[in-house]
Order: sequence, then C-alpha cells, then structure tokens
Amino acid sequence: MKGGVTTPAQLRKIAEVAEKYEVPMVKVTGGQRIDLLGVRKEDLPAMWDDLGMPSGYAYGKSFRTVKTCVGSDFCRFGLGDSTQLGIDLETRFQGIESPAKMKLAVVGCPRNCAEAYVKDVGVVAIGNGTWEVYVGGAAGASVRKGDLLATVSSAEEVLTLTGRFMQYYRENANWLERTYDFVPRVGLDTLKQVLLEDSEGILADLDAGMQRSIDAYTDPWGQDGKQPATPGQFRRSLPLVELPKVPVR
Repeated sequence: MKGGVTTPAQLRKIAEVAEKYEVPMVKVTGGQRIDLLGVRKEDLPAMWDDLGMPSGYAYGKSFRTVKTCVGSDFCRFGLGDSTQLGIDLETRFQGIESPAKMKLAVVGCPRNCAEAYVKDVGVVAIGNGTWEVYVGGAAGASVRKGDLLATVSSAEEVLTLTGRFMQYYRENANWLERTYDFVPRVGLDTLKQVLLEDSEGILADLDAGMQRSIDAYTDPWGQDGKQPATPGQFRRSLPLVELPKVPVR
C-alpha cells in the first residue's frame, strides 16, 4: 500500500485472504499499512500468492514506508501533492537495505498531518512547487525534530536529494545507528557541504551506488515463497514436549 493508498479491490482481496487463512488480527498500522498478524508459518507462501502484493518491509534494517497526508487534491490546506510524491519515493527506494530502519513521510503543508518533521527523512510542501527536506527526525523513546537539509524546487529534486542522503548514510553510518544519531554525529553543516555543494566530489558515486541497489532489489519474501531459503523456513514448528523431571542428587 504505497503511501498508505489502497483501493476497494485491494481491501476486498485482503479481507478474502484473511478469512480464508483465519488470520487472528487485521490491524491498521501507524505507517498507514495493514498488518495480517498471527499467520501460520506454513500458510505464508500460499497467502502471498493469493494476495499478489509485496510485503511491507517491516522486518529488516531497511527502508520501510512513506507516510503521507492526502495533499492538495482532497485538502484545502494542501500546498503540494504529497500523496503522489510519497508513492514515487516508495516506488523508487522500496526495501533498500541500510544500517538501521528508515521511515519517511511527506506532508502537503506545514500542518504536518503525517508527522514528516520527526522521520528519518521528512518532506514538507511549502507552496509554489517547493519542498523542504528534513533529516534525522525521531518520534520514539527520544523525540527529535529533523534538521532542514535543503529547500528544493521540484519533486524530482526531492527524489535525488533523498537518494543521496540515504546512500551517504548507508555508506557512513555505524551498524544499527539510526539517522537521528547519525546526523548530529556527522553534523548538519558537513552534510550540506557534501550533499549540496559536492565538497568531497562524491555525488555521482552516491547516485550510482543507490541506483545499483535499486536495480538489484527483489522482494525477499516473494522470492522465498517460491523457493524457501532453508528447508524449514515455512515448516510448522515442532510442538514443545514436557520432559520428565529428573531428581537432583
């Protein structure tokens, strides 16, 4: 459900699959997706086939989701088409691996209905086709407003700058270091010099590195559904057996 956008046909399919496989819980997530929770392991390959949808990337150290508001089409306050830009971002970067998870959001105005200011990358429409790009935000145990990396004049520039930031983060962050720790450690001024002024002469390399990852990406669970990574990947777990008590001597 890219950008949190769905259709009646997609919802109908999800409902049919949830009923067919007796899914214990169907839940709307904070990332504007639908979770099917409590699924039996052995049912997963058949469920993926029946759904015909990609997985939600909620399991790895990777690009996760792009949360969006309804933007300019259905909101009188909207200054930009945040929904389409969120879909474009997710389509381009879906599932890209990284040192830690990356959550994004795009909002159509500074009212911030999709919480872009506290995401790893947040994009805010400010009118006349311009967008602010924030990095290093957090809304978990420690709350941190993202730092304004740049103001750009088109959605295409948002895609380019987002890709460069994420690739620089992928190449230079420590394992499990979220962007809200990475950005203060490296420094906003340094990031601006590298990503906006090309002070290190690496922008072309960042673009190329990200494109290689995009070109090489495959949905891991969709692939494993057809050919399991291990013989027991989708096999039912053995039942626990209570062992007889042995007296201690």
